[in-house]
Amino acid sequence: MNFLAHIYLSGNKDAVKVGNFMADSIRGKKYLDYAPDLQKGILLHRFIDSYTDAHPVFRASTKRLHANYSHYSGVIVDIYYDHFLASNWQDYCETPLLEYTVDFYETLGQFYAVLPLNVKKFMPYLIADNWLYTYAEIDGVARVLDGMNRRTGKRSGMHRAVEDLEAHYDAFEGEFKVFFEDLKKAANDKLIQLEN
Repeated sequence: MNFLAHIYLSGNKDAVKVGNFMADSIRGKKYLDYAPDLQKGILLHRFIDSYTDAHPVFRASTKRLHANYSHYSGVIVDIYYDHFLASNWQDYCETPLLEYTVDFYETLGQFYAVLPLNVKKFMPYLIADNWLYTYAEIDGVARVLDGMNRRTGKRSGMHRAVEDLEAHYDAFEGEFKVFFEDLKKAANDKLIQLEN
């Protein structure tokens, strides 16, 4: 899953959300350098990634893309699934998406001192362009995929993956909805475990 889903699945504690958001930048046991709730967010992020990669529905989504994008398929499906979360947001959260994203950016600012350097570097772009909110629109997905294609030295061809999304939209959306119900329960169970 990509940024929006990780934040959403973190529950109501700000520090857990921030830990989950920055977790990709924390390697190995370095998470132990952080405060307990940040640690929980990092560990929850790792759990969500492992659970997602092993889930048969997520794997079915990636298989549809594998011929064109090889090992980048999982990254692309992560972005697709964030799109479906954002575009169906009212089914999952009472707080409107725009308000939710702005609140999270404010929270991120409060934790600025503990953020890894690379997160601090992309944070201004995240906020200025409201990446989390733009996932709801196909154009937003296209911009994210284009940016990721540039970061791979244009080797991945990910900028073309928006065409695959449009061509198989209903299939991907159906898979997301089945998968996300399973993930919500698993992530909530893991969060309870981490709190105890």
